[in-house]
Amino acid sequence: MNGAYYLTYSNQRWLAVRLDVVGTCLLFATAVLVLTSRFDVPPNIGGLVLSYILAIVQLLQFTVRQLAEVENGMNSVERLRYYGTELDEEAPLRILKSEGGGGVGVGSARPSWPETGEISFENVEMRYRAGLPLVLRGLDMRVRGGERIGIVGRTGAGKSSITSALFRLVEPSGGRILIDGVDISTIGLGDLRSRLAIIPQDPTLFKGTVRSNLDPFDEHSDLELWDALRQANLVEQQQQQQQPSRSPTIHLDSTVEEEGLNFSLGQRQLMALARALVRGSRIIVCDEATSSVDMETDAKIQATMATGFRGRTLLCIAHRLRTVIGYDRICVMDQGRIAELDGPLELWRRGGGIFRGMCDRSGIREEDIIAAKQGSSLPAWGSNEKSG
Repeated sequence: MNGAYYLTYSNQRWLAVRLDVVGTCLLFATAVLVLTSRFDVPPNIGGLVLSYILAIVQLLQFTVRQLAEVENGMNSVERLRYYGTELDEEAPLRILKSEGGGGVGVGSARPSWPETGEISFENVEMRYRAGLPLVLRGLDMRVRGGERIGIVGRTGAGKSSITSALFRLVEPSGGRILIDGVDISTIGLGDLRSRLAIIPQDPTLFKGTVRSNLDPFDEHSDLELWDALRQANLVEQQQQQQQPSRSPTIHLDSTVEEEGLNFSLGQRQLMALARALVRGSRIIVCDEATSSVDMETDAKIQATMATGFRGRTLLCIAHRLRTVIGYDRICVMDQGRIAELDGPLELWRRGGGIFRGMCDRSGIREEDIIAAKQGSSLPAWGSNEKSG
C-alpha cells in the first residue's frame, strides 16, 4: 500500500471513530435524561425515544460519510473542469483544408512522405508556457537525409526540447520545422508522429503481449516482428539454430505486465528499440535512450542502431559522449542555442571549444574519435563519460 492510500484509509477510520464517539455521547445523554426522575418519562416512551435516537445517530453518520465522499469526488470534478476548459489543446489529429473546388479534403501528408528524411530547423523558438523563458532560441540547423547527428550539452541546454518541437509536443513560438520540404505545422499530429520513431529514455510498455507492444495495430507480419526482436538482441539467433526445439525466452506471445515490470530496464529499452525497427521510419530520434542502462546493453543498442538504422536520419541526444563520437556531425547545445555544429574530429581539434572540454573531462582522445569513425572498437566506456 502506498502513502496516498494509507493516508486516505487512515482518515476514513479516524472519521468513523469520531462519528461513533459522537453517536455514543448523544445516546448516553438521552438515556440519562430519560431515566432522570425530574422528567418523569414513562418506560414505553423512554424506549421509543432511545430507538429514535439510535436511528438519528445512524442517519447522522451516514450523512457525514456521504458529505466526505462528495468532497473527495469533487476533486475529480475540479480536474475534469480544468482539462475541459483551461488546459491547452493539442493540434488536431487531421487537418481539414479547403480545396480549389470548394470542397473540404483532409490535409494529410503524401503517402511516401518523408522520402529522404531531411530536416530543416529555421529560426525555431520554443517556450513551454506563455510567460516562461525560451528554451530554444533561434535554432537553425539542416540535417541531411540519412545523416547521423549527435546532440550533446549540459542539463537544461535544450537538447530534449528539440524532440518536443519535432514531435510537436509543444508548439514552437516562432520559426518553422521542415521535413522533406513540408512544414510540420501544416499537417495533422497523426500524420506527423506516425512517420517518426523515437527511442525514449524511459520506455513505456503496455499490459498485453510482446506482439501487441511491438505492433499494436496489427500492421506487420510475425516474420517482421521476429526480425526486429533478433536485431534488438532480445532473441539470440544462435539459440534457435542450435536448439530449434527449445522456445526462446522472449517470444511474441510472452506476457507483458503493466509498465513492463516483468522485464528488466535493459530489456524494456531493447523492446523500445525493436518497436522503432518495426516502424521502419525514415527519421529516428534517440532521446538519451542509454543513460540508464548498463554498458553491455548500451553496446547492444549502439550496434543495432548502426546496422538497423543505416541510411536513415538519426538524431541522438547523448548521455555518454562515446555514444556519438562516431556520428557524422555533433550539435553542441548551450542555453537553447547551437554553440557548435561540425564533425566530431573537427570539433575536437578546435581548442577551447565546449565539445573539446567535454572530451577532455571524459578522457576521449583524437584516436578514439578516429577509431569510432572507422567503425573500430572503442575502449571500455567509463561512468564519467557524460555530455553534461
